Amino acid sequence: MRIGAIVMRKYGGPEVLKLEPVSLPPLQPHQILLRHTAIGVNFHDVLVRNGTFRTLTLPGIPGIEAAGIVEEIGAAVTRFKRGDRIAYIDEHHGGYSIARVIDENLAIALPDYVSDTLAAAIMTKGLTAQMLIRQVHPVTKGEYVLVQAAAGGVGRLVCQWASYLGAIVIGTVSSEEKARIASEAGCRHTINYIAENVTLRIMEITGGRGVNVVYDGVGQQTFADSLACLGLRGHLISFGQSSGPVEPVRIPRFPPASFGGNKWDGLGVKSNSLSRPTLYHYMTHQEEYETMCRELFGMLKSKALRFGEPKRYALSDVAAAHVDMEKQFVSAPAILLP
Repeated sequence: MRIGAIVMRKYGGPEVLKLEPVSLPPLQPHQILLRHTAIGVNFHDVLVRNGTFRTLTLPGIPGIEAAGIVEEIGAAVTRFKRGDRIAYIDEHHGGYSIARVIDENLAIALPDYVSDTLAAAIMTKGLTAQMLIRQVHPVTKGEYVLVQAAAGGVGRLVCQWASYLGAIVIGTVSSEEKARIASEAGCRHTINYIAENVTLRIMEITGGRGVNVVYDGVGQQTFADSLACLGLRGHLISFGQSSGPVEPVRIPRFPPASFGGNKWDGLGVKSNSLSRPTLYHYMTHQEEYETMCRELFGMLKSKALRFGEPKRYALSDVAAAHVDMEKQFVSAPAILLP
């Protein structure tokens, strides 16, 4: 069977994403033939395309999440039937295509209240938020939580989830508009990192205690501030690098240097910890994956999590989606429509 797919033959700019005909492999006993109805676009895909992440064997089809309709099932498939609506995440890529063959254990049945477009836009971001908030550092009521880039896709979900759990959420932003978005997502305080000293503002907000946890998906640009903002036994979770990779960290950086003659000097050793989690390591077993999805879908059903209407692009216009994402023109999640 021949279908259209976006094929990358080299790393580079958006122009390397080309729509080409490809052949689907034969259906194996535990596999599903899926017709895509919506495909997620993530900043992760940008980093794969430009060569920062070299996890896609070239030539290859990028894309790690999508939703669609089951067209055929293998002889040993028991959890699905033709016509079922499903979504999936696949760390091995292949999502930028009209249809594809996937292993049954990647697929998650979609409840009626989760549309195909929402599923394609939220699976990776939503499960990342679940991992961060519920597993890497389980947030509790009254904790101070700092979310770097609080108006971003994952950032907004982390803010909402932490706020729902009773945390005092502080978010960093780069504009008044993003401050509004972050506040609507549950941030009690917003800090414009361009105009304000993030560390000093954090210490003012927390009365000099620092925060219990920092969720940092920005990386190089924010890591030093994230580390400096931690309180006693504070936990820095570095889960992304949209501004570039973090330089190697030496243990003596825990704690950071003093803040230069102001009243926050002399904090002393703070028993801080650092995590660098990867989503796929938290869904290595089918039961883990399904549990995470059930909790995410439950949060969506209860309206505790709200997600913006995705911006839609044709599959053939994927380069434009990447351009907009790199230039931060997309405040809403982005999806491709085959």
